[in-house]
Amino acid sequence: MTEKALDHITIIDLSHLLQGPFATQLLADMGANVIKVERPGQGDLFRTLTFNNRWVGGKESPNFLAWNRNKRSLALDLKSPEAKTILYKIAETADVVVQNFRPGVLAKLGFGYEDFKRINPRIIYCSGSGYGESGPYVDRPGQDMLLQGLTGIAAATGRGDGPPVPVGSGFSDQVGAMNMVYGILTALLWRERSGKGQQVKVNLMSAMLAHQGQELLTAMNFNTDFTRPKSGIGHPGMDAPFGVYPTSDGWVTIAMSPYRKLVGVLGDETLLVYDDPKLLFEKRDEIWEKLAARTRLWTTADLIRAMLAVDIWCGEVKSHLQATTDPQVEHLGAIAHYDHPTAGRVKVVGPAVAMSETPATIERHAPLVGEHSREVLAQYGFSTEEIDAMLGRGAVAQA
Repeated sequence: MTEKALDHITIIDLSHLLQGPFATQLLADMGANVIKVERPGQGDLFRTLTFNNRWVGGKESPNFLAWNRNKRSLALDLKSPEAKTILYKIAETADVVVQNFRPGVLAKLGFGYEDFKRINPRIIYCSGSGYGESGPYVDRPGQDMLLQGLTGIAAATGRGDGPPVPVGSGFSDQVGAMNMVYGILTALLWRERSGKGQQVKVNLMSAMLAHQGQELLTAMNFNTDFTRPKSGIGHPGMDAPFGVYPTSDGWVTIAMSPYRKLVGVLGDETLLVYDDPKLLFEKRDEIWEKLAARTRLWTTADLIRAMLAVDIWCGEVKSHLQATTDPQVEHLGAIAHYDHPTAGRVKVVGPAVAMSETPATIERHAPLVGEHSREVLAQYGFSTEEIDAMLGRGAVAQA
């Protein structure tokens, strides 16, 4: 097995859905021993959710498969007396606990930070929430689209004469997951110096605000909001030609580029009447319409070729499926696969960080509920007889 940077780290993963599981998958890809604790039977709620009721291999949720590779599943009833015996035993030598239950839920069951800290003062306990652990929104559901709406990103996206447009991905959860990883790795590094564990708290609202730093700084310091252009310019703070433009067979994006160069490519010098910084912002809707009338005369490939030749920042607009076969994506080897016992061969997005000495690899498929219950319990010293008894009582389950 390839040496991994985090193969000495054990994580008790009590998280579900997207934020926590993506964070622990990122750490598992780097070698961490992630023990995913799930409810017997149903398991992680994401196992029951799909897009448009489509199941990989006829049985498995793509939502779950996307965020849970390289982990082992321990199916455990957290309300059973055996749960404390098992998790406290694992916690004696574990490094990290990750959870994103509603604030206070796990503490009531005896699985809060103070509970684990008493067992292992070196443990790092990372909690994820929607809005933090107190305040007026503490009982609200912390779902991705709701956070996009609350933190300004939906209002800043889309056309000025249309509704707010959320990003078409679980953006808030994924930003939150990155902050979890950032916090956990920072805490692990500090523990190497101090010998002490700590509590790490991440919430989606703070994460989304932090990742819009330049937009929020501008809005606050000038006491004014961005106004979305009707043309759908790609960012409400940018002037023309920044945006998305139609071609005869698709769409292209044009970022920060000299307006005069673009006019030269499009071949209509009457458009130079707008070549003034003030006009390029104030008349950007009007300019977009004029430019779009010209870009529609080109095929995507021809227009991209012509713009790149004069160093205009541009690119094609591709669908998800088209993106997976993009030549640069193929060159990067960004698409990988693993074999799953019920879903068959599953195509996935591979690890995105390259490491020269300790590369991330995919070595385990996303597990079945309780697939590794017996294996994990045996690893932590429970006898075959004890495991059989717990399985019989329903405190523990196996696939």
